[in-house]
Amino acid sequence: MEVLAKLKDLDAYPKVNEDFYNRTFSGGLITIVSSIAVLFLFLSEIRLYIFSATETKLIVDTSRGERLRVKFDVTFPCLACSLMSVDAMDISGERHYDIRHDIVKTRLDHLGNVIESKQGDIGAPKIERPLQRHGGRLEHNETYCGSCYGAEGDDDHCCNSCEEVREAYRRRGWVISNPDLIDQCKREGYFQKIQEEQGEGCNIHGFVDVSKVAGNIHFAPGKSFQQFNFLFLDLVAFQTEYNVSHKINKLSFGEEFPGVINPLDGARWIQQRSAGMYQYFVKVVPTIYTDIRGHKIYSNQFSVTEHFREGNFYPRPLPGIYIIYDFSPIKVIFTEENKSLVHFLTSICAVVGGVFTVAGIIDAFVFHGHQAIKKKMQLGKYG
Repeated sequence: MEVLAKLKDLDAYPKVNEDFYNRTFSGGLITIVSSIAVLFLFLSEIRLYIFSATETKLIVDTSRGERLRVKFDVTFPCLACSLMSVDAMDISGERHYDIRHDIVKTRLDHLGNVIESKQGDIGAPKIERPLQRHGGRLEHNETYCGSCYGAEGDDDHCCNSCEEVREAYRRRGWVISNPDLIDQCKREGYFQKIQEEQGEGCNIHGFVDVSKVAGNIHFAPGKSFQQFNFLFLDLVAFQTEYNVSHKINKLSFGEEFPGVINPLDGARWIQQRSAGMYQYFVKVVPTIYTDIRGHKIYSNQFSVTEHFREGNFYPRPLPGIYIIYDFSPIKVIFTEENKSLVHFLTSICAVVGGVFTVAGIIDAFVFHGHQAIKKKMQLGKYG
């Protein structure tokens, strides 16, 4: 008590307080800036703690025997649905021509409006007593067995529709050069329907399941068939020029996952030159996305380059668009992760301590610099 009384008498407290709590404009400004910095960094750390971050890792893809679902939505404003077919083939020898399951075709008028379905579409017979395989007309109580016009696979092979005749010709590698001789096509009005639908467009959407090997998917007018190691279309004989202008509304390889970018979504191409083949060369990168709950999405990303082959060269390319894909040997793994509570608290302490330490150093430097200048001014040595 006696010591405190003596210190009080010596007026030590006011001097200490004056030295330690000396208020300056620069000190207040540094305090305000430091508080704002602490608040900003604190909110950033909270955001990083609440929301997950994505970690990326690359590994060699060792998976084998997998299959892949390719989803597409393509619009052809100048090709009728009666012309269009979807084919898929790969280097393993798997081939699918004129795929129809899981695919929907929508007829469009020249303005892009949807045309409703009509009665008596392609495939509906228009006359009675069709031509039999033996050359006569179908008689009462006689079973119908239409001719394949020389393309029969065996003695019991019947072609009862225009589609079956086209399929038989395709298997033989033949082209229907004179549709007027095909009774089934005349009866169903197949080629007449093609003529009636000129000027219409078509939207094709759906999906195909393919093997995880290099291959291609193509949208072309007519059915494809192979002859002498070349690919042909059975409807090319009826029309030499096809406008393959198109818009890819959607194209994806596998399931969607957060952050995925499909570079062909919304891609549009307008044919301004002669007919030909438009090719998309796609490099597919297998991808696994694991969300914060541990749920895995097996999907793919892809990059693409484009090329148009004009039909003025030999061998003449088939009209249509071809999506030629290949797979990368590298797999990308995305993993969502959250910071731990310990890491969050450590970051907060580091933010608060670091900002105020730096602020203290700056404040001391400014204060002592100001005091030195002030002292020189008092002694008349400044300037």
